[in-house]
Amino acid sequence: MSFYEFKTEDAERFASMYPGTKRNGNEIRFQLCPYCHGGKKPDKGTFAINLKTGAFNCRRGSCGAKGNMITLARDFPEFQLSDDVNRHENINNFNGQFRHFANAHKITKSNDRAISFMQSRGISEKVCREYEITTFPKDDQRIVFPFKDESGSLTFIKYRNTDPERIKKGSKEWCEPKCKPILFGMNHCQGDERLVVTEGQIDSLSLTEAGIPNAVSVPTGKNGFTWVPHCWDFVKRFREIVVFGDCENGEITLSVELTKRFKNVKVVRTEDYLGCKDANEILQAHGPEALKKAVENATSAPIHHIKEMADVESLDIESLPAISTGTGVLDELLSGGFHYGDFVILTGRRGEGKSTMASQFVVEALAKDHNCLIYSGEMKDVAVKNWIDRQIVGRQVPYNSEIEECERWYRGRLFIYDDEAIDEEETETLLETIEDAIIQKNVRFVLVDNLMTAMEDTAGSNETLYRQQSNFCGKLAKLARKFDAVILLVCHPRKTTNDSLMNDDVSGTADITNKANIVLTYSRVYVDKQETDPSIRDLAVTKNRLTGKLGSVKMAYSESSKRICWVKVRDIKKQYIMAAPAYQVPTDEEQIPFGDLSGEEKWTEEQ
Repeated sequence: MSFYEFKTEDAERFASMYPGTKRNGNEIRFQLCPYCHGGKKPDKGTFAINLKTGAFNCRRGSCGAKGNMITLARDFPEFQLSDDVNRHENINNFNGQFRHFANAHKITKSNDRAISFMQSRGISEKVCREYEITTFPKDDQRIVFPFKDESGSLTFIKYRNTDPERIKKGSKEWCEPKCKPILFGMNHCQGDERLVVTEGQIDSLSLTEAGIPNAVSVPTGKNGFTWVPHCWDFVKRFREIVVFGDCENGEITLSVELTKRFKNVKVVRTEDYLGCKDANEILQAHGPEALKKAVENATSAPIHHIKEMADVESLDIESLPAISTGTGVLDELLSGGFHYGDFVILTGRRGEGKSTMASQFVVEALAKDHNCLIYSGEMKDVAVKNWIDRQIVGRQVPYNSEIEECERWYRGRLFIYDDEAIDEEETETLLETIEDAIIQKNVRFVLVDNLMTAMEDTAGSNETLYRQQSNFCGKLAKLARKFDAVILLVCHPRKTTNDSLMNDDVSGTADITNKANIVLTYSRVYVDKQETDPSIRDLAVTKNRLTGKLGSVKMAYSESSKRICWVKVRDIKKQYIMAAPAYQVPTDEEQIPFGDLSGEEKWTEEQ
């Protein structure tokens, strides 16, 4: 593992400085080479950066420039990677800003005052003199800790107040300005077996006092890591790194950051602190053997975001909380319906009823006492309400009394996103609103229909659009998992000549369906591109991450009621609200949901 890890955005950032650059597969190609500018002709397209490795080269024989991102940072001062990279590579003489101490020998001899203070902390005179602990000239209340590099050159100086009254008025510790930050004790380290890193200098000296070799401490406390680039090569030579930070609220300081930056890191166990805060307290309270035991018992740093498989609760699919789809055979395919945490994609051709199917899922969720939120990118809120009310009542034109009953039924349980125009910035607002609704309104079913259309109007290039769509779907999926909600996203398919729709037909990139737990397609039924029955739809499960079970269900659609049901169902006159008075019930076939069922064969199609 090298200090600098290549990032695609670094190459893209360099490319943005030059006009005419284009992405071609795994490369960024430049119109003209930044080094030779194409020569006298000038030759175009000879320079490219590999987007997997960051390596570049110019194919012009008289130029032949090649290297990597660090080479570009050295050769083009206007392009920089980061201060840490500048420190490690000394790009543009970055480290030339630091001070040099020509007369270091005059201030690095231990004296009685420094030795007396350190002895009060359990550190012997021998160790004090070995590490040249002293006091500031003309101020013996200020302890001086000299930091010397591997060659023995004084590089950094840290001070510590020993007067309690001064500490109350000012800082307890501070550093000499404009010094290169390094690890205290580097010049005393030998071999390459184990390095022990502490937060404070007195802590690393405590380890030395206990006979533990190669103990060092950081220069600027638990939150300062500017030393890493300067000490990277030094630390990397050790086969094992033990973090002996301060124990604060059950956490060991330094451990998280050092685990991210270095391999083979171990951390002292909290129980081996024996109720103490740091290594020096352990030394004074329990002696050298307790420190040795703590270092030997250090365990590999926990890897964040993983846990023992044996600790994972066994999955009982039958007991998982789910929201019924309202269609028994579909629930069976999905092992109970939409499960909490599911991110569901529903796609279908324009005009074939996918939004109707989606809104019916909302009605079914309400019927099972799940609060719902709707975002509609294609209809105004009044149109959405009208559609929902018609599906609840089951007729073309609900009576006023039925509309009032609908409102009483879903008041406090059904919400709609109050905005029509969505741009890239507004997608974040929508995500925040969904999260707030889940938390504050106990929303468990969210319908997003159809944000992708709005994105197409604002994204610009296809590449930008696909990136936005993929990112948005990823965030929806995370919200669903985080809050145990079901989020259903309606998407258009791309143009296809296939009779049936598949996952790859969803408009955008494969990332969209990759992020979904369930993918549903809803479309008219075609055979050899000829529609079999204008009232029949095919609702297919084309992805089912929980069980892998796939299949399709033939559904019947009624234009008058806007309802959809399985063709084999018998009880299609479902009531979601109190029925209207008898004298208001229509008798004509057109107004009865799904028409006249006296001839059941009309709706009984093969699944």
